[in-house]
Amino acid sequence: MFHWTPFALVRIALFFIAGILLGVYQSQLFMQWHSVMVAITFTIFYFGGYFFWRGRALSTTSGVLGLAAVFFFGYAHILLQTDRLQADTFVNNTQPVKSYTVKVRSVPEEKANSWKIEAQITSYQSEAWMPTRGKVLLYISKEMGEPTWNYGDEILIKGSPQLLQPPANPGEFDFKRFLSFKNIYHQQFVRKNEVAFVSPTRQKGFIYYSHQARKWAAEKINQFIAGKQEQAIAAALILGVTDGIDNELQNAYAASGAMHVLAVSGLHVGIIYAMLLFLLKPLQKRSWGRWWIAGISLFCLWCFAFVTGLSPSVLRAVAMFSFVAVGRPFGARTNIYNTLAASAFVLLIYNPYLIMSVGFQLSYLAVLGIVYLQRPLYRLWETESKLLDWVWQITCVSIAAQLTTFSLGLLYFHQFPVYFLISNLFVIPLSTLILVLGIGLLAISPFTWLVTWLGKLVAGLIWLLNEVVFITERLPLSIINNIHITTFQCWLLMAMLASLFFLFQFRKIEWLYVSALSCCVFAALQWKHFFDFVNQHTFTVYQINNRVAFEWMDAGQSYFYCDSVLANDEERIRFHIRPNRLLHQVSQVHTKIPFQRTLAGGEIYCWRGKVFVHWTNQDNPTPLAADFQIISHNARAKPQAGKTILDGSNSTYLSKKIAAAHSSSFFSTAQTGAFTIKN
Repeated sequence: MFHWTPFALVRIALFFIAGILLGVYQSQLFMQWHSVMVAITFTIFYFGGYFFWRGRALSTTSGVLGLAAVFFFGYAHILLQTDRLQADTFVNNTQPVKSYTVKVRSVPEEKANSWKIEAQITSYQSEAWMPTRGKVLLYISKEMGEPTWNYGDEILIKGSPQLLQPPANPGEFDFKRFLSFKNIYHQQFVRKNEVAFVSPTRQKGFIYYSHQARKWAAEKINQFIAGKQEQAIAAALILGVTDGIDNELQNAYAASGAMHVLAVSGLHVGIIYAMLLFLLKPLQKRSWGRWWIAGISLFCLWCFAFVTGLSPSVLRAVAMFSFVAVGRPFGARTNIYNTLAASAFVLLIYNPYLIMSVGFQLSYLAVLGIVYLQRPLYRLWETESKLLDWVWQITCVSIAAQLTTFSLGLLYFHQFPVYFLISNLFVIPLSTLILVLGIGLLAISPFTWLVTWLGKLVAGLIWLLNEVVFITERLPLSIINNIHITTFQCWLLMAMLASLFFLFQFRKIEWLYVSALSCCVFAALQWKHFFDFVNQHTFTVYQINNRVAFEWMDAGQSYFYCDSVLANDEERIRFHIRPNRLLHQVSQVHTKIPFQRTLAGGEIYCWRGKVFVHWTNQDNPTPLAADFQIISHNARAKPQAGKTILDGSNSTYLSKKIAAAHSSSFFSTAQTGAFTIKN
């Protein structure tokens, strides 16, 4: 029998999260101040029922009122933390913007042609300078070199930032929605003559010095660890900086199931906390020893967060284990589930949009899985061999974490690493050793002669870790790719697995019915997806700025045409085109198109009774009867009886001009996104 009473903080956190989620998906359901007033009203009734009536029925009713108050406080909290719902924010400005000032709020992140920086808008110039607040994503052109700005520096930007646009291609990642969870609604590519330094930060607070510490740590890692890949992995493991990791290495870690070590998260902080508990174990014998351990652990964990630059993922993990550290001295009087719920509750008060963070979801589900499942799994097999016992412990931890994060992994990453159990037997010990030695390297960096040898050791261990990952990737069927599920199907998978867990724990047949029902609904949705998308014949002209790309998809087969530059740009293909292939479960891509013929000024394609003409020549093409004609690189083509599509390689001026003159027969991907038909 399950007793809900001991899990008071779990109830509070769940209702608070439910209110936040309602605010994320239904922000117009209640007005901001209405929801605040409703929450206050429920709170008054709760305390009234608690203090003036002591009956059992009434105490239960007052508990319901209290949870309702928590729910509406969560709803109100997310609305009050959303910039687009506040009148005084930059996103709601309707005046023209000539220039604006910002304060730097992140470390520059290197991209292919620019440096990405998050900044806080402080004022803008229209007719006069006006104060405001808001966030913007700046892409600083590499023509001016790496920015040397520090956290809090004030910068002047010429021009007006652009509102983020929704996805232009089918299934494409919604970058606009993702950034809206950070209250970022604008972006701008800034060239050398469009930016000027105004003044250094006036208040060098905790975050400023944390960024300086992270910069110093990154310099020490690059100084004492040789090898580009080794430096990149060391920076990722110790500081959470993933800029230097190339696609080949990242794909190898994903295929081996070791992707979790490339971002400082609960695993890394848990390792550090476990090492601290081991080193401080002698203090347990002293009076107040447990409190000394808690205090020292908190200090060390937050020092680590400080050196990593107080990034959101590190803050989340350190906050989680801070609650665990504080709860340990209370012993049996605390409940680990309440401790985790309390840490989540505090983090969501600090930033309610953390609930939409993939890292937040994966971290808490992984820890919850380890806490709930690791011990029962471990008890399934006993061995007297210490080596086998150690291997079994790591295996149980991996299985527990994988089971609870399995559905989210399919939803967000569309893949499943088959050999995650094998790789983690080597990856977890090696990454633990690298992390501990890497922190030691930073600690003894003033002793050059000693740290040089330690740097060589760390570089060797990272090389070994990479070799393990590459070997695992090369194993047959190392990864199951191109898995597509919806958010609702992700919830169904969670319900299915959770019901099976509860079936074995509570021995109630009802949980088997829930699991079976979830499985049936999941299967029905998969069949619906098959008939709606996979068993279809579609043609798509993609919207990619300055590039040509179109594709025929026929029951899992793709016939793809693109220009030579895009063909060699794996990142843009992965971002713009792969999601549509994933949606249609494409298993094979053909770049040599059998139904293609060359003609003067372009190509012609005959597919399933339809004629497609692709014009690329600047000269005026000869009119040709076709069902669809695609115009690229500003080719001059006259409107025909069929549909004419202008792709992203055409100039914006030409696209607008032609589309306006022939609105009924011309389609511009630059204005309305990708063009798709089903045949």
